[in-house]
Amino acid sequence: MIRIKWTDRTFSFNFPAGLYPEMIERLRGAPPRMENHVKDLPAQVITSQYDGRWSIQENAGHLLDLESLTQQRIEEYLASADLLHAADMTNRKTYDAHHNDVSMAEILRGFRDARTKTIGRIAELDDEMFARTAVHPRLNVPMRLVDLLFFTAEHDDYHLTRIAELVELLS
Repeated sequence: MIRIKWTDRTFSFNFPAGLYPEMIERLRGAPPRMENHVKDLPAQVITSQYDGRWSIQENAGHLLDLESLTQQRIEEYLASADLLHAADMTNRKTYDAHHNDVSMAEILRGFRDARTKTIGRIAELDDEMFARTAVHPRLNVPMRLVDLLFFTAEHDDYHLTRIAELVELLS
């Protein structure tokens, strides 16, 4: 299967802002899905790299690493920023974290805790907030808060799919 690289993907944000509850639900589901993929796998499998790319554990750690960016961007919407904070496209935070040197349980717990914090923050917002826009720096398009939630859920799915592929290849 040939997958489209994350940075080559394009997005259409043409759905109603009123779909934000479904986007929140997708975000809420990422930690248990990740936990389900890795349960009962030995450390050797979850830390093995394949084709010189990130291991299962590094993919999981990457989602944990980016949760702070999602939280920062939510705060930017609340502050009526015109432009969202840019991601570090070199993924330096993930490489510097050496996720294969910590326990998977720690990564899973950290991701669940950080995502729970994100969900708690957006769950308290008024409906109108989900239609507020700011420009996404890499895509260079106006993005509503509901679009950011969709974008984040798509990024989750991209890495969860990679984790599932690696589980299949390595177990």
